[in-house]
Amino acid sequence: MRSLANIFWLAGKEVKSVLGDPVMVVLILWSFIIAVILEAGGAGDTVYNAAIAIVDEDGSSLTRQIAAALEPPWFQPPLAMTPAGAAAAMDAGRIMFALGFPPGFEADTIAGLAPVAQLQVDATAVSQAQLGSGYIAEIVDAEARAFLTGNPDAPQPALQLELRRAFNPAGHPAWFEAVSSLLNQLSLLTIVLTGAAMLREREQGTIEHLMVMPLSPLEVALAKVLANVGVVLAAFTLSLVFVVQGLLDVPVKGSVGLLLAGTAVYLAAAAAIGMFLGTMARSMAQFALLSIMVIIPIIMLSGGMGAIESQPDLVQRVTLALPSRHFLAFAKAVVFRGAGLGTVWVQLALMGGLGLAFFAASLALFRRSMSLAA
Repeated sequence: MRSLANIFWLAGKEVKSVLGDPVMVVLILWSFIIAVILEAGGAGDTVYNAAIAIVDEDGSSLTRQIAAALEPPWFQPPLAMTPAGAAAAMDAGRIMFALGFPPGFEADTIAGLAPVAQLQVDATAVSQAQLGSGYIAEIVDAEARAFLTGNPDAPQPALQLELRRAFNPAGHPAWFEAVSSLLNQLSLLTIVLTGAAMLREREQGTIEHLMVMPLSPLEVALAKVLANVGVVLAAFTLSLVFVVQGLLDVPVKGSVGLLLAGTAVYLAAAAAIGMFLGTMARSMAQFALLSIMVIIPIIMLSGGMGAIESQPDLVQRVTLALPSRHFLAFAKAVVFRGAGLGTVWVQLALMGGLGLAFFAASLALFRRSMSLAA
């Protein structure tokens, strides 16, 4: 009970320290209002190694020829699926495109009856969805012309590709960019605030005061993590309600409570990383350099700037150790697909496990630094 009281009062001190710093307050307001709005207005992706499924109910030479033309580096080898399997794979985020051919597709094409091939698109990654749809339409047209005439540059046959976007029917870029921007701000602020709090104790000489008080390193570390998580989570909640849902009109199909719970888990993991960096650094200059080396990869490799599938295999394996990757997958599933706890528990467990690992490492380093200082 005494430990809980110590953590409570220490966390209160940290919250007052953050909110009493005008620069920190301005940084938080900028990050969760202006930065989110600016990033939500931008989009920039290229299609590379995108996952695609083929639902071939015709089984003809033409459909096999079109499937063979969907090749690297733009697409992964197409996966043959049933309509139900393709829908389930898209709902789970395993594929971005599903190209379906109805029975009699080849015969209708030869007869000039304008058959329809259906393309379903996971439009949560808006830019890749838009560009990839254009790629696939061009490939289908070119292969159909080559099949009929032997020349892919021949006049276009009577063929129509029907496009349907899943989870983002109007293709609004702001939807995905706003969620990705929130992740960027969460990572940046949580790591910086927690690391700076650790360094501030050392530079102001208050670390010695903590050492002579009846406080354990665990209590000090938990207080700093909980305080900064609380401040950033409050800012995230207000930004989600008033900026993302209100100003940008981005719908949240899933449970807002589940989204906030997952965000808290991710913030704890990011705070543990910030505490580790703040304990490792000996000055603000060192901490700034370490933060750049850590925060930029966390943001770039999370899947917000480009699909995970577009990254090299080795990098994809490395990103499994980044809580940001699992948080973005969790947030997209809840916000866009309306996923429940039964769908995203794996991402929550991974974020929690990685957070505990980072916290254990940072606590061990913090204990060591306090013993050396003594």
